[in-house]
Amino acid sequence: MAVIKNQFTLRLDLTTHAKIKKIAAAENRSLTNMIDYLVKKEISRYEELNGEIPLSEEDLSLE
Repeated sequence: MAVIKNQFTLRLDLTTHAKIKKIAAAENRSLTNMIDYLVKKEISRYEELNGEIPLSEEDLSLE
């Protein structure tokens, strides 16, 4: 089953971009995959401290 992913533009300062790119290369990941991994890791950390983030059907729409 295919995973639906939302596309958007992400703007990073040059230093942050370069550092994430180096981390991704060191872990044999694409830059996109590395950013996805880091965001999910931070969401998990946040939810451990604050509880699960409730999402509605509206939150999950692609608009």
